[in-house]
Parts: sequence; structure tokens; C-alpha cells
Amino acid sequence: MKEEQLQKPAFIFGKKNYIFMIIGILCIALGFIFMAGGGSNDPNFFNKEIYNWQRIRLAPTLVIIGLGIEIYAILLNPKK
Repeated sequence: MKEEQLQKPAFIFGKKNYIFMIIGILCIALGFIFMAGGGSNDPNFFNKEIYNWQRIRLAPTLVIIGLGIEIYAILLNPKK
């Protein structure tokens, strides 16, 4: 078999798709980081920080936005 006939393996997605995927993963990771914490070491003490706006509103919104970015990255046509 000649070397001219060998084809290079092609990626499924283009560079733009992978950039959007990385942005989406970072957004999801940031959302989960914002959700972390707020617990208490003492079971007799209730920490009201668990109901902070950061954990209730911001973190889930970031995760949903990140998932939307991931869907966009998958559906994005790399040829255009």
C-alpha cells in the first residue's frame, strides 16, 4: 500500500467546537464549586449559609448555562 493512499484521521469536531466544549465544562465546574460547602460539623447547629443565593440561584444557573453551551458546541457546524 502506498503512503499516498493513507488518509490522516480526522477529528469529529472542529477547533471552534472544542473551544466551546472547554468553556462549557469550565462553566459547569464553576457551578459545582459554588454549590459546595455550607454544611456544619456540629449536628446540633444549623448553618443558614446553605440557603445562600450563591448556592440556590447562581450555582444551578451556571450548571444549566454550561449544559446549554455543551449542546451548542456539539450541534455547531465546524464547516461554517
